[in-house]
Amino acid sequence: MTIDVLLVDDQPLLSLGFRLVLEAQPGITVVGEAGDGAQAVAMTRALRPDVVLMDVRMPVLDGIAATRQIVQSGSPARVLVLTTFDLDEYVYAALRAGAGGFLLKDVPPADLISAIKAVAGGHAVVAPAVTRRLLERFAPLLPEPSTGRSPGDELLNRLTGREREVLTLVARGRTNTEIAAELTLSEATVKAHVGRLLAKLQLRDRVQIVIFAYENRLV
Repeated sequence: MTIDVLLVDDQPLLSLGFRLVLEAQPGITVVGEAGDGAQAVAMTRALRPDVVLMDVRMPVLDGIAATRQIVQSGSPARVLVLTTFDLDEYVYAALRAGAGGFLLKDVPPADLISAIKAVAGGHAVVAPAVTRRLLERFAPLLPEPSTGRSPGDELLNRLTGREREVLTLVARGRTNTEIAAELTLSEATVKAHVGRLLAKLQLRDRVQIVIFAYENRLV
């Protein structure tokens, strides 16, 4: 399937850069570009993209408000927020508005492509550093594990020693590149380990891996 993407950014050069990266990728089509949030809402309604790459700071209507309007309209489009500003207030506001992901604009092209595919598939994607801060803030709110054997123990017993190492590093917010360097593995091998973790632990994405690790006191 082809993933149709709408670019939303008030800086034409940045929008052009994203277009060049995305159009070089088989299976992804840029169907339009909007320069502000109001245009984004209107073009989402008209073009029905699968994914909207949404800037935050824009004239007329900011990206958070535009995301909220798109989500509340019932549009099937998934919003992936991209911003230069690594501010927690933007992260929380974007996720509360219904965004399917939050990344910084300096994300490597390969990670951006992966994020678009994941969000289009209905998964959540959050930048590793942001995930780390979210868990630091909300981990105290997680329920205390019950005494005795927890449901996670049986799942953890399915993991190899190396998979447990990868699990811990993912939970600490490390990227695949950082994990590969720390464990002296290739990025492809790390990616394969993460895929097996998701399957064995019956989880959907990296955010759920982090939550699982915190709930089972692995980090």
